[in-house]
Amino acid sequence: MLKASRLDKRFGQNYALSGVDIEIEPGEVHALVGENGAGKSTLIKIVTGVYVPDGGELLWEGRPVDVGSPVQARRLGINAVHQERHLVPSFTGYENLFLGLDYPKRAFGAAVDWRKMRREADRLRDELGLSLELNLAASRMSPPQKTMLEIMRAMMTGCRLLILDEPTASLTDQESERLFELIGRLTSQGTAILYVSHRMDEIFRLSDRISVFRNGRSVGTFLAEDTSKERVIRLMSDDQTDGASAKRDRLRPGESLLEVSGLSTADGKVREASLTVRRHEIVGLFGLAGAGRTELLEAIYGLRRVSSGEARLKGGPIALSPRHSLARGAVLIPEERKRDGLVAGMSIRENMTLPVLGVFSGGFRMKGRKERGEVERRMAEMNVKATGTEQAVGELSGGNQQKVVFAKALLSDPDLLLCDEPTQAVDVMTRAEIHRLLKEQARQGRGVLFVSSDLQEVLDVADRLYVMREGRIAAELDEDGLTAGQVLQICYGQG
Repeated sequence: MLKASRLDKRFGQNYALSGVDIEIEPGEVHALVGENGAGKSTLIKIVTGVYVPDGGELLWEGRPVDVGSPVQARRLGINAVHQERHLVPSFTGYENLFLGLDYPKRAFGAAVDWRKMRREADRLRDELGLSLELNLAASRMSPPQKTMLEIMRAMMTGCRLLILDEPTASLTDQESERLFELIGRLTSQGTAILYVSHRMDEIFRLSDRISVFRNGRSVGTFLAEDTSKERVIRLMSDDQTDGASAKRDRLRPGESLLEVSGLSTADGKVREASLTVRRHEIVGLFGLAGAGRTELLEAIYGLRRVSSGEARLKGGPIALSPRHSLARGAVLIPEERKRDGLVAGMSIRENMTLPVLGVFSGGFRMKGRKERGEVERRMAEMNVKATGTEQAVGELSGGNQQKVVFAKALLSDPDLLLCDEPTQAVDVMTRAEIHRLLKEQARQGRGVLFVSSDLQEVLDVADRLYVMREGRIAAELDEDGLTAGQVLQICYGQG
């Protein structure tokens, strides 16, 4: 269906892609894997008409084609659901679905036929087996709902090649299963899927073939049944590590650091939640979508209004405001790093020192040399790949952006890290680096409250685990000997 041959793409003197080859056949799930910065996003943007290649060619059904724009890509039957959601926040689900399409018109084209538009959208939603309130504004939708809305929009036209870029990054296991069922239905009808993910279990479960990219080059394409996770990871990283998260030797927990007692939010998303985090430990927080995990972290940090109960850090109240929490020694790693954790147009230096400008100011002037030196040191420690401290953070790959978020958080020398999906949509090696970072923070005497939709990740990293269900803490579990099945039974009310 699609063949890319010897594709090149340069940005200045740097090659984002160099001599890349890949072929995608009708009805297959073709996985594309590689570390952040390996060239996956650049290839997607060429195929969807966002970028023009500097060399090589694209063949669509055996014929050379120049995909000059996203509109042209859609006309060919190529649609993408990107890692970053492309929705208009103030538009409803119905309005977002018809972006870029001709709205149905009433007789004589005098006005939009809203009733027909809703019928078409509702019919597609039912065909895809989705449960989604399309009257809701996108800004009021949860991350999983936004992902499903994007997939619906991709399927509004005759899609023959669907590109899914980290589609399960913010989905629970249950929602991911629905997506996998949908993928099966689409491929049985001849639709090809280019599936980009850092989750190896998904890659080997879904894909027919796997293409590996490294440093802008195609390393090779393999039948999924003829290779292994370990081999793929080695090819991605060009070393002998498997990128897996190893459980650390458990440290002796220290004094109580965070104490949450009977906390409820004004919107009812969190109800009478109680938990503790001690120094020298990582505490996991797991639950299905809508269980209240993010809302609990936001309430602790002061981003969400509390109706009853309290959160105390080092014996004093914490849930007053983000500024107060930061002063008390708590930092939040937000789920939506681009929206809540970074200012994309500002430099790495400006982003990193934004919360602690007072440290680098003297009178009416900034201590520029001290600031740059500290930022350079943090970048080296975090292995941030960039041209320098002044590069705009929006130009970095997702994994490097997340490293900047962590470096910024650690500049304030916190006692408590509240981490909401800290490894979402990062590559295998960056994921392992973040795990090592969290473990090192625990060793240094800090406490970590860690939220992830990946249950296995929580089991690998956490010392203790709280399970949330319907806004409440349903169970507190010791990690030793704990299985995923036991946790999910509690999530579904069976435990």
